[in-house]
Amino acid sequence: MSSIVNIKGILSVLLVLAVTVGCQTLQDSPKQTVGTLIGAGLGALTGSQIGGGKGQLAAVAIGALGGAYLGSELGASLDRADKLYAQRNAQDSLEYSKTGNALAWKNPDSGHSGTFTPTRTYQTAAGISCRDFETMIYVDGKEEAGTGRACRQPDGTWKIVQ
Repeated sequence: MSSIVNIKGILSVLLVLAVTVGCQTLQDSPKQTVGTLIGAGLGALTGSQIGGGKGQLAAVAIGALGGAYLGSELGASLDRADKLYAQRNAQDSLEYSKTGNALAWKNPDSGHSGTFTPTRTYQTAAGISCRDFETMIYVDGKEEAGTGRACRQPDGTWKIVQ
């Protein structure tokens, strides 16, 4: 029981440290900060799926730290044009692609690229159209994968909600 409390304490300190550093870093290098936060979230999610029992909390911590590092590196490399290509690709894919069909994007100036693939289409109990998706981003020979969910907004656009 005390090892779980210690791990929770360590995670709490890491979270406070990440938020504190993240506030200053967000001003100085927003791409890297966003990449770090997304990477940490995806890493923690992966860790929670891999670990079990008492080891699950440790797996979440390790996944969050590893994901934060990889996301930071990737975020530092993406520029504004890359983000615009990726966002347009995501909107087009969510709107027009069949489930399972990947839609690719590439920034000809940076050489960075990626894909966006809807994996499931459904309506919520409230009648809102949603799609689960997978995305891949390739920057300087490095690959980063992610998953999420997007739902159609009242204005017709898609918003990533998870």
